[in-house]
Amino acid sequence: MGKLLHLISTFWQVLSPRRYAYPAQDITLGDRQLHLVGSIHMGTQGMLPLPAILQSRLAQADALIVEADITAGASPFTESEPCSPLSERLTGVEYVQFCRLCDEVAIAPEAADRLPAWQIALMLQAQQAQLLGLRADYGIDFQLLNAAKKQQKRVIELEGPETQLALLRALPDNGLSLLQDTLIHWQTNARLLQTMIGWWLESPPRTGQPQLPGTFNSALNDVLMLQRNQRWNEALKALPAGKYVVAVGALHLYGEGNLPDLLNQR
Repeated sequence: MGKLLHLISTFWQVLSPRRYAYPAQDITLGDRQLHLVGSIHMGTQGMLPLPAILQSRLAQADALIVEADITAGASPFTESEPCSPLSERLTGVEYVQFCRLCDEVAIAPEAADRLPAWQIALMLQAQQAQLLGLRADYGIDFQLLNAAKKQQKRVIELEGPETQLALLRALPDNGLSLLQDTLIHWQTNARLLQTMIGWWLESPPRTGQPQLPGTFNSALNDVLMLQRNQRWNEALKALPAGKYVVAVGALHLYGEGNLPDLLNQR
């Protein structure tokens, strides 16, 4: 009888999944229970402290799973082999746009001139987020990591900083297309950041998949989103029995090839 009631309960949860006031889903993989959270790596002061229900889930979890432990480890802003001047790597129109954005976010163009393109893209994106009032220490994964360490919870990395750094360094032409997409989709990326902040301060998408603007070309989307979702899916399905809070970038929860859909495939 107990087994039958458990099956009925599980079936009911599938039909009527619990909704949260932040982007999250509960996924059961046999004897593994995942509270999958759509994290934002930089947040606003209004995102502090973490929602009470999320704190409760973390307290009950056997481990916290994150993309990378950003409280310790390598930074992407490390010394790199000097590249050719950026004016030789970008078109004239692109370089003018780059200089304009540097002025907007208070970066000296000459300071980035010989850096790999992926590093310049991340610098611009980080400065843009700060101008929008976002800070890394208000980010969801940063708060979760600090809370987990205070509770002496095990922390599991899906990738780790070194793997993420290697992924960026392996992009063709030192990540030139990532920089070009950053220049092209500058305003779109700002709106996307504000949308994701709204998911935490107001409410997450309630029905279906949200219509989100693209800020990556198809090749980058495959490398930075789809392939990573597939690797994370395999890693999460290989976990031992237990309860886990899993924090990944919020965009990995939505769109084609998203992580929840992969996890729910049997």
